Amino acid sequence: MATTHTKTAARLMMSPSVILLLIWMAVPLATTIYFSTLNYNLLMPGVHNFIGFQNYKYFLTDPAFLTSIWNTLVLVVGVLLITVVGGIGLALLIDQPIYGQNIVRILVIAPFFVMPTVSALVWKNMFMNPVNGLFAWLWHLVGLQPVDWLAQAPLLSIIIIVAWGWLPFATLIILTALQSLDEEQKEAAEMDGASAFSRFWYITLPHLSRALTVVILIQTIFLLAIFAEILVTTNGGPGNLSTNLTYLVYTQALLQFDVGSASAGGIVAVILANIVAIFLIRLVGKNLET
Repeated sequence: MATTHTKTAARLMMSPSVILLLIWMAVPLATTIYFSTLNYNLLMPGVHNFIGFQNYKYFLTDPAFLTSIWNTLVLVVGVLLITVVGGIGLALLIDQPIYGQNIVRILVIAPFFVMPTVSALVWKNMFMNPVNGLFAWLWHLVGLQPVDWLAQAPLLSIIIIVAWGWLPFATLIILTALQSLDEEQKEAAEMDGASAFSRFWYITLPHLSRALTVVILIQTIFLLAIFAEILVTTNGGPGNLSTNLTYLVYTQALLQFDVGSASAGGIVAVILANIVAIFLIRLVGKNLET
């Protein structure tokens, strides 16, 4: 009987937070779904006609839609490859007993705390500028013509900028897992004659599998919504070569003032993000069970 009262009291204490969270999520979502069924353009404020699923049809048949989906996938996969491989490498280096180890760790992790807009501006003006950028100066040193990164390789440029910001996060998670590895296993393998690569492949890498799964899950969810770096650097261009799904919704809402189509695009983006999240969460669950 006491257990029942305890559970009831716990539910009553949690209910305000749960109700507030539901309102916080449900009201914007319901409003977005409602607007997605209207012919609602800010340039015609008096016209709010119900058109059903026409906005979804318009958004899904937009020539830029498939391009934005492809750019989103390339962006996510490209950043994950750089951060996972680079994170493993940096974590292995930082884990070594070196002089000033704590300072090195702080310097490696520091970029994660830089705001996306600031990091994008720094990369755009200080590194990738074809006239005064650091890369242009390095190209001149070796006698090559500087590359206009944001015009000639816009998506690759954004991948580099975003990966620079997320690499410290991956490094920190992998380093934490690396420090929990039992050194006796590595010593026993070394005594048995295993090479450094064999010890890494058969001992270290399997031990990092859970940490890598968490890194991929968290980063994927956030990378699907990359926006600031694109807005500051390329504005989705040239053309739509660097337009991802999030930026496409932005162009519909705030550049074309089409609230109905932008709302439909937002719902499509939410559905796709949830599909990816569910798949990754199941993957994490299976990994944690093993």
